[in-house]
Amino acid sequence: MNAISEIPIREHANAATKARLNAPLLSILVPFYRDDPGALLDALAPLVRPHDDIELILYDDGEPDPALNRQVSAHIDHLDIAIRLLSSARNRGRAAGRNLLAQQAHGAWLLYLDADMTPRDSGFLNRYREVINADACDAVFGGYETDWPEDHELQLHAALSHASDQNDAATRNGIGATAFCSSNLLVRSSVMKACPYDNGYTGWGWEDVDWAVSAARDFTLRHIDNPARHGGLQTSGVLLDKFRAGAANFKRLLDRHPELVDLPGARAARWLKTVPGQHRLRGLWSRMAASQVLPVRARTLALKLWRASWASEVI
Repeated sequence: MNAISEIPIREHANAATKARLNAPLLSILVPFYRDDPGALLDALAPLVRPHDDIELILYDDGEPDPALNRQVSAHIDHLDIAIRLLSSARNRGRAAGRNLLAQQAHGAWLLYLDADMTPRDSGFLNRYREVINADACDAVFGGYETDWPEDHELQLHAALSHASDQNDAATRNGIGATAFCSSNLLVRSSVMKACPYDNGYTGWGWEDVDWAVSAARDFTLRHIDNPARHGGLQTSGVLLDKFRAGAANFKRLLDRHPELVDLPGARAARWLKTVPGQHRLRGLWSRMAASQVLPVRARTLALKLWRASWASEVI
């Protein structure tokens, strides 16, 4: 048994879970870390309620906010759909937390959603049930949408998301596995047993691309148009910190999958590696990214150069 599996887990199940008679077809899995999943639960409840073959499992990764944990526990007790809350004594991280959820799920299919997401419309779960009934693939990514924020501090993140990640299914299918994300992901539970997330990824970034590229070798992955609305936009300072720290994970991705050498981020990092003294420009790029005076397009370019500069140190 490894150290991660030895971390204690506490479970709280609501009355609807205890009254369940049949095994679920679908397990909806929601990891969170300081994010309140309450809005997602309320949005899912009317979509889940007509079905008796769906369970929800929440996972509080390390319980960094005990008050929030108590609030979520009380919230699920007032809902009439089957929900369990798992709380970890210590933080496992994004990859290991999602693996834990898969291990604890009873459904033949798993749907990963982020705690700050909500379904775009009332047909959200029915579209995934159509995928399950068609039985033609092993995993699908439905995509996501982000509303444009009024807060200027959050507009950089929204612009980056719109430019890089928010594509329709046709575009994403053209890109392939590297367009998968770990949120709004429907996957067979048997696939997760055969191909779990790599626990070697720590902190933020790239574990979802690693998983999809690995799974695509043996299983059929597809993209569909069934987006969820994604909140959780972050400030430029948070993004700068995450992109700097994420360089180690990017190196792990390229080491494990050398065929990804031509990813745009890898090409940009290799180019910057040839520029003498490029690291001295990081201060300029960070100030540009944080500026609320510059056009968002210029701020986005500066953020990408910042990310590529740190990646150039490790690849």
